[in-house]
Amino acid sequence: MQALRIAATGMDAQQKRVEVISNNIANMSTTAYSARRAEFADLHYQQLIPPGAISSSSGLIAPTGVQLGLGVRTAAVTANREQGSLKQTGGDLDIAIEGAGYFEITLPSGDTAYTRDGSFKKNGDGLIVNTDGFPLAGDITVPNDARSLSINSEGDIFVFFEGQTDGQQIGSITLTTFVNEKGLEAVGGNLFRETAASGAPLPGEPGIEGRGILRQGFLEESSVDVVQQIAELIEAQRGYEMNSKVITAADQMLSATTQIR
Repeated sequence: MQALRIAATGMDAQQKRVEVISNNIANMSTTAYSARRAEFADLHYQQLIPPGAISSSSGLIAPTGVQLGLGVRTAAVTANREQGSLKQTGGDLDIAIEGAGYFEITLPSGDTAYTRDGSFKKNGDGLIVNTDGFPLAGDITVPNDARSLSINSEGDIFVFFEGQTDGQQIGSITLTTFVNEKGLEAVGGNLFRETAASGAPLPGEPGIEGRGILRQGFLEESSVDVVQQIAELIEAQRGYEMNSKVITAADQMLSATTQIR
């Protein structure tokens, strides 16, 4: 009897689904977080009678055959890259991406990571960094005596000094896109890394070649729909319970078999 093993794979799949949902709900307030979804595929089949097999001595062909499935497996956990709503904060270094693209972040190892979290800060040297202190690509430094800072939609950064009306450009922010952004590797801290599945990074100026534009004073909110996640959580819980019922039924059937005299 395969029912015990099949139901066990079903329980394992629903457990993974609950884990994905719980991570989504935990990140419902995380800046620029993309909700994840667990995807499943059926396992291989026992071909008791293959479709198209000859079913009699007269040469008739079985129209369907007998194929018994052996359960389910987790095929993928994919991120829904739908953009979250933009929330106005008024911060000079709060930058939201309206459209496609990622900011480039330089890691301590020298490698490049990518993020849509635009909640940037200045460190003690005036360098623009993310919340973990990793610098924005280009090592853009804001002068200590700058009165204010302005970032236009194309990523150009201007600072203004006391007694001057014209701004001075100190750098530009670029955005990077990918052929398959769902193939990026999440490494935590709202950061992603390039992989063979994502394709090579395509950096460039915001607002051209499909890249989004920048909005200073805004942050992108999480794309998690809490109501939908709760509905999916209930569905996953019921699926787990039904698979456990199958295990109970299979156990009772095996018990009845062992009691045959």
